[in-house]
Amino acid sequence: MYKRIYKIGERLRNPSLSTWFHFLKASETWSLASLQAYQLKKLQELVAIAYENSTYYKNIFDTLGMKPSNIQSLEDLQKLPIITKNELLSFNKEIHTNLKFNKLFQANTSGTSGESLKFKREESADSFNRASIYRGYSWYKINPWERNGYFWGYSFSEREVLKIRILDSLQNRFRIFNYRKESIDFFIKKLKNAKFLHGYSSMIYETAKIINSQNLEKPSNLKMVKGTSEKIFEAYQQEIEKAFGQRIISEYGAAETGIIAFECPKGNMHLNMEGVIVEEIDHKIVVTNLQMHAFPIIRYQLGDYIRLAPKTKKCECGMQHLIIEEVTGRIGQPVYGKNNTYPSLYFYYIFKNLALKQSLLLTYQVVQKEKGKLTFLIEQHLDSTQLIYLENEIVVYFKRDMDFRIEHSQNLSTQNKKLISFISNIA
Repeated sequence: MYKRIYKIGERLRNPSLSTWFHFLKASETWSLASLQAYQLKKLQELVAIAYENSTYYKNIFDTLGMKPSNIQSLEDLQKLPIITKNELLSFNKEIHTNLKFNKLFQANTSGTSGESLKFKREESADSFNRASIYRGYSWYKINPWERNGYFWGYSFSEREVLKIRILDSLQNRFRIFNYRKESIDFFIKKLKNAKFLHGYSSMIYETAKIINSQNLEKPSNLKMVKGTSEKIFEAYQQEIEKAFGQRIISEYGAAETGIIAFECPKGNMHLNMEGVIVEEIDHKIVVTNLQMHAFPIIRYQLGDYIRLAPKTKKCECGMQHLIIEEVTGRIGQPVYGKNNTYPSLYFYYIFKNLALKQSLLLTYQVVQKEKGKLTFLIEQHLDSTQLIYLENEIVVYFKRDMDFRIEHSQNLSTQNKKLISFISNIA
């Protein structure tokens, strides 16, 4: 029944989804050279459309004295300027193209890292993005209409809650809204027949902790547990695997870029090369969306730190798609010492070093309320030796320029929103 409902919904909402899915299943066997040739073809198509139909991009090309025909290689993309969310917000109308599409969707970013961005996305691009997700599901032998649990916060009116429940029912989906015992018990009962779980990684982790602490019955039919929209801490893995029998895998993307990467069963995050070109510049990700023509995204600095694997790295799964080794976190606001300013990336390295050198896996949140002072909130209990390890690592990066306080055994549960690893209250 649910497959039938899904297929009807697909034909009505995303008529090109099936075509894109079959294309992506074929292209996942392509060589790296074939993938890059496809990227160049789509890039040339994209810049030509943007130049002819977007006031914003025409002005950029004209100012640079360039024409779309100047893009003859993937490297030529670097001749164009990097844009940020500020440009997408400030020049929203000018970036949109004047092309006519049979169907357009209103898309929005979450707004967790600033003002929410609203833009139009055509059916083909929307369907490509969904097909990219479903290709990832296929690696785990999952169909999108199968029973699934959804971890996503909400704050809606009663009318919106009713709408969400109806949509969930049609999609064979159930979700958890809070961590009260009756809600957890109800959720666990529904888990028995679920094939996959997905949503905020912090919510999946919190639920796993409750299942394990109360020795509740573990689900036995799960094929995939997928985290999205926020950082997956290494400290999550043991708890989640114990509760659900599966490691949590990563889907990486954003509303404006589409799916960027998806983790394969061998543990590597493969770039969705048919949909995006990814550049790593000063550890920051810059993304070009190859499929969206209603609102072209060309060389967009998304706001995350990443590390790309060498192009020579091969995956046991056999796919030639390039690999992201690390999504290290949001760029965020600067960290202010007494005299100097530091990138928030420092926190990633502090806790990465603790994991590598001391096998100490920690879930953390760092808060700055005034310059020269930091509060480190740690979920796990730390003994005196572990506290010294953490203190020493902090001093390595900030020296005497920062006073800090460590508070361990903290509850970092966020319930209805993303867990943000660094919060600054300094304007």
